[in-house]
Amino acid sequence: MLNKKDRLMTMLLTDVKKGKRVRFVAVEGGHNFQGRLASMGLLPGAALEVIQNEGGGPIILSVGGSRMALGRGMACRILVA
Repeated sequence: MLNKKDRLMTMLLTDVKKGKRVRFVAVEGGHNFQGRLASMGLLPGAALEVIQNEGGGPIILSVGGSRMALGRGMACRILVA
């Protein structure tokens, strides 16, 4: 869990604009959710680029040269800086 100071320096993945690059900081979720993200390459410290974040559809990310889509329900539980 993040301390108060670290939490103030982060934002939700859903708030990142198209074209911005951020680092994966933490996830608010249980072990199953963390494991699912890890299997997709989303580990703390990973560099992410937001390819698409418009409307109510999925967020498209570039992670390690691969593209992936995340639903907003998942993305709103991911903290980035």
